[in-house]
Amino acid sequence: MSAPASPSAPPRLFDPRRRAARLARAARRFSDADFLHRRAAGHMAQDLEFILRDFDAAVDVSAHPGLFEAVAREEGVARLGPVSVIEDPAQRAQPASAPLPVADGSADLIVSILSLHWADDLPGALAQIRRALKPDGLFLGGLFGGTTLNELRGVLTEAELEITGGAQARISPFADGFDGAALLQRAGFALPAVDVDRITVRYSGLPALIRDLRAMGETSALAGPARPVRRDVLARAAALYAERHADPDGRLRATFEIIHLTGWAPHDSQPKPARRGSATVRLADALNTREITGEDGEG
Repeated sequence: MSAPASPSAPPRLFDPRRRAARLARAARRFSDADFLHRRAAGHMAQDLEFILRDFDAAVDVSAHPGLFEAVAREEGVARLGPVSVIEDPAQRAQPASAPLPVADGSADLIVSILSLHWADDLPGALAQIRRALKPDGLFLGGLFGGTTLNELRGVLTEAELEITGGAQARISPFADGFDGAALLQRAGFALPAVDVDRITVRYSGLPALIRDLRAMGETSALAGPARPVRRDVLARAAALYAERHADPDGRLRATFEIIHLTGWAPHDSQPKPARRGSATVRLADALNTREITGEDGEG
């Protein structure tokens, strides 16, 4: 029997063994459905093209390792040395579920492609990455955001409620893009930046969408007892999906949202915000406007 969780530990959202099994099954078919991961990797490769420095000690902590380096080479990123990958299956399956096997202060670039949304403790996973970076090292991450699979979430919940009288969570909770910069700052990153990429993918039907999710390793690994989806529930969900989210040609829309995170390990050379009250020019003077006070106006 496993020891009870510490009172200060984050709640367990995901089952690590279930998640590892999903990834192991997906490994055989991932190349059939890697288009979103390739898109995220391409975004990161383009970011690197604008940074005029070498990255000789790069680490890929993605659940599907190796894709980032392949895409970066295809994109012709010139300043990227060999990219190490994480071999620990537990860390790849669920970030922060085990110590990150990268020495503190040893990497000048760490990338994570569509994996961090599986972390029970996302701030903790980001803090691990931050500690592994050299001063002024760069982190590039992409994770699925809040509107991902909102169509599927809605029809599955409604169909199960309608037929069984109760519904089990089937789609993972996803972070909101508005939280990205705060999460990076909380983990100790400097110069945090967030970009949100929303993609609509069209499918011939619900089975085709589910096949892609399985090939990506993105089907449910939520903690707790898992009841299989009944056939009648799945059939009703497919009918609702076609009724509400189909284009005129009958193809179904599925939304994916990728939150891109960029952060730097702090270093003295980085620009810093001015100290509060240190301005030497009044804003009104800089804008060449008249300042209105409470004595001669309503402000």
